[in-house]
Amino acid sequence: MYAVVHHPDYVAPGAPGSTYQWNKNGLVRQLLVESGDAIDWHAPEPMPRAWLEAVHCPDYVAEVLSAQVPRAKERRIGFAVTPLVARRAQAVPGGTYRAARIALEQGFAANSAGGSHHALYETGAGYCVFNDLAIAAVRLAAEGVAPVLIVDCDVHQGDGTAALTAGRPEIVTYSIHAEKNFPARKARSSLDVPLPDGVGDEDYLATLTATLVPLVEAVRPALILYQAGVDPFHGDRLGRLALSQAGLDARDAFVADLALARRVPLASTLGGGYGADAMEVAARHVRSVRTLGAAFAKSRLYLPG
Repeated sequence: MYAVVHHPDYVAPGAPGSTYQWNKNGLVRQLLVESGDAIDWHAPEPMPRAWLEAVHCPDYVAEVLSAQVPRAKERRIGFAVTPLVARRAQAVPGGTYRAARIALEQGFAANSAGGSHHALYETGAGYCVFNDLAIAAVRLAAEGVAPVLIVDCDVHQGDGTAALTAGRPEIVTYSIHAEKNFPARKARSSLDVPLPDGVGDEDYLATLTATLVPLVEAVRPALILYQAGVDPFHGDRLGRLALSQAGLDARDAFVADLALARRVPLASTLGGGYGADAMEVAARHVRSVRTLGAAFAKSRLYLPG
């Protein structure tokens, strides 16, 4: 059995004309239920406003929560921030934090949303409204969980996460991504691993191993927040890498095994995944969650407490 955090507000519909796949998170839950896995479902509380403001500009937080985001910022986000989208934006960081807290007790938990790593101090960007990874990490560190290591394997650099946690020694950020992909202007993570276009399974996994293992050994994290974006997949609409589904599975198994071998609890978020077929994209995310969950469920290496 493994834990998954989900909230109905994750499936808030977008404004007419939005190209963002708002039903992805609902499909992820549906497919997980249909998988037959033994899952312990949890519903999060919305992230309190004070913790949103600990990371984002209070004026921007007010704009989102009142659904009065200026049009220029909505264009940067990629969709209109309606009242339902505002509710979702507050629920998702609560879900990542809840998954982290469960992971600290049980070894692993997944949030069925999140990984919004492009959101910045005064604005959202790249389909991200609030940066749930940074918000959860800052709250956890303030509560004595440190260091927190954010491992970002999305095909796009975690620029917002890096920028929002810069100068916080209790939070370490790692991003392995396609160098020429969005965003054009990269931030500086604690460790960035830019990859050329077209990298496949073998080279990706070798690079991940060579860079992430020494970092984990040096940092000795109290918790890993894992941005498990599935857009390094060769068929992803917004990716520039060439991982197969087996390669994505191997990536997730590697991250899980790395955490287990060092007895580090791990909480995962979905991150990016894009394509014309929402069910196909959701299925990629579900493979990721199940791979991670299975690794922790069958292992006796992690002993809570």
